[in-house]
Amino acid sequence: MTTPESALQGKSFAKTYFPPVRLAVSGLFLLNGTFAGAWATKIPEFATRLGLSESGLGLMIMFFGIGSLVLMPIAGFLIAHFGTTRTVKGATILFLSTMLLLSIAPNIPVGAVAIFFFGGLMGAMDVAMNGNAVEVEKSMRRAIMSSCHAFWSLGAFIGAATGGFLIEALGVMGHAGLLTVIGAAALLVIWPFVLHDAPHPNDERQKVRLPTTLLPWLIGLMALFSMVPEGAILDWGALYMRDELGATLGLSGFAFGAFSLTMAVMRFAGDHVRDRFGAVKTLRFCTIMAMIGMVIAGTAPNAYVAMAGFAICGVGISNMVPIAFSAAGNLPGFAQGVALSVATVMGYSGSLFAPSVIGFIAEHTSFAIIFAMMPVLFIVVLLLAHHAVHADVRDHR
Repeated sequence: MTTPESALQGKSFAKTYFPPVRLAVSGLFLLNGTFAGAWATKIPEFATRLGLSESGLGLMIMFFGIGSLVLMPIAGFLIAHFGTTRTVKGATILFLSTMLLLSIAPNIPVGAVAIFFFGGLMGAMDVAMNGNAVEVEKSMRRAIMSSCHAFWSLGAFIGAATGGFLIEALGVMGHAGLLTVIGAAALLVIWPFVLHDAPHPNDERQKVRLPTTLLPWLIGLMALFSMVPEGAILDWGALYMRDELGATLGLSGFAFGAFSLTMAVMRFAGDHVRDRFGAVKTLRFCTIMAMIGMVIAGTAPNAYVAMAGFAICGVGISNMVPIAFSAAGNLPGFAQGVALSVATVMGYSGSLFAPSVIGFIAEHTSFAIIFAMMPVLFIVVLLLAHHAVHADVRDHR
């Protein structure tokens, strides 16, 4: 039986654990992830519409990465000068229009421009919302980064699982229009509750530059090799399932969908695991799980085994990236957003540029071989895992 005291404790727990600022930044991650998942299902149609081969699509995806590398550092410097709140709101408004641009692109030049801004604004929003999550962590004095990324993965699963069916039912423009309207409505709800932060007056202006010390770059390298496989699954998982394992269009979308679902589940638990066992042990365990899952996916005899492998890989990668971003966001001696922008730029360059290279390699080998060889990158993450200790230090300014 519920007593007034227990009800009061429940409200207090919800207020402490899920204040509006945490729900708001989680909503931003959900929104960003939904668009990413929707893009994963749109890739085969996008390639067919523009007449792209695997290598041509790989080259087009490179514009996605170039856009991110251009706009993500700019977002980091904007955060240092204006705070995460204004930066994330501005980036999100611009990002919401990009799915429509991708859907109306009639030829390769227009498609390249559209994918440049899609990747760039997705990355700028990503830097800003990760920065805002770091600020919420500091204000709450507890880890929330993994659960924020869980909402991204949940959004990616929703976007990937529904994208193929919605495109078949509503058409390319109908799918893009529905997604844009829903995204705009969600942003209106989230807008008033985003944590308001300002530039730190004690941050010296000369600190707002690329770091000259090695540590941020090592953490960035850790993020890089954690995200290369994620980008490979996002951009090539559906084609691998369809072309090499004989999956249907609807089923092929679940390559990234299965990966995103298990990633979301484990990220919701990741903050508690990290608080109990520490970031270093958590990162090492996750890295080993990711290695196992990727080998299974790459050696799979059919689409269903590959889906299981991608799902196990999602369990592993789930908390690797959030830990790296938290470590970068809490490094002492750097202006707000700068060390984090280094980690995000390096990390996302892996998920954005590596798939372009994979497209060229796949024409001469196979996606199966590529996925099976991905665990080599995780060995580097294991060697650098001790630097994740900075993720456990949250400076409550």
